[in-house]
Amino acid sequence: MFGYIVRRVLYAIPILIGVNLITFTLFFIVNTPDDMARMQLGAKRVTPEAIEKWKAERGYDLPLVWNSMEESLFDKASKTVFTQKSAKLFIFDFGYSEDKRDIGSEIKARMWPSLALAVPVFLVGLAVCITFALLMAFFRASYLDVWGVVLCVAMMSVSTLFYIIGGQYIASKIWHLVPISGYAGGLDAARFLILPVLIGVVGGIGASSRWYRTLFLEEMGKDYVRTARAKGLAESAVLFRHVLKNAMIPILTGVVVVIPTLFLGSLLMESFFGIPGLGSYTIDAIQAQDFSVVRSMVFIGSVFYIVGLILTDISYTVVDPRIRLE
Repeated sequence: MFGYIVRRVLYAIPILIGVNLITFTLFFIVNTPDDMARMQLGAKRVTPEAIEKWKAERGYDLPLVWNSMEESLFDKASKTVFTQKSAKLFIFDFGYSEDKRDIGSEIKARMWPSLALAVPVFLVGLAVCITFALLMAFFRASYLDVWGVVLCVAMMSVSTLFYIIGGQYIASKIWHLVPISGYAGGLDAARFLILPVLIGVVGGIGASSRWYRTLFLEEMGKDYVRTARAKGLAESAVLFRHVLKNAMIPILTGVVVVIPTLFLGSLLMESFFGIPGLGSYTIDAIQAQDFSVVRSMVFIGSVFYIVGLILTDISYTVVDPRIRLE
């Protein structure tokens, strides 16, 4: 197990390097520092002196990957935009945003509101979707199954924006049950999070429940299920003790996609409900053309995704002892 984890971590290093290089290429070669300066200064005819001043204030006046003006080999490689802006991401040194705020401190502060929203949506949504899918599989070919599938398809066809706007209009504007937007620390955060959590759960029921139902029905048609039934096991025991356990591997594979969003937040939810999390932080950075923040969020997202893949592979051995990682 330990050797497997070490190998996966080592495999992740070239992936992160590749992500970093692609990000660097997009932000500094395709979109040059001169282009960044013109967008930030907001003028069609900006003077070359203003561009050079903007670049010097932010360290973009250095050569991109190789500083031929320096004498020592170390300075030639280190005093570059790549080393100062991209390579430091590997030690989680994110630098400063365009408004001179420390990006690392902002991420630490905004991570908790994102988790406060994403974790309940993830856990409650997973429990609700699996339970609903098990009910449809248990009563397959019945009215509950047929109308459950119809409901899932209908919910899949509705945009998340509809749930957000409709929920804000009904629950906040008409019924005045919860605030329409905003956030507060401590226990007061609950009244601001009830509506977005509910909308997040409802918005994911359609697609997730239909997919889980397909997994359960596929498992229920296998030989080991027929054998369990032939031995006299009750249908509920077959469903919960055998089908659910053997369907956990594809479920875990799907769950790993959601893991990065637990830390990075929900872009739409946080923006519409005014929650100061990492999702709204990313949206604000894109709108303000704050490339330092965007680069940092892209890198963090790739790190969390790779960690999620490793944790998923390890969890396979828990739900299925036949799998050996070594």
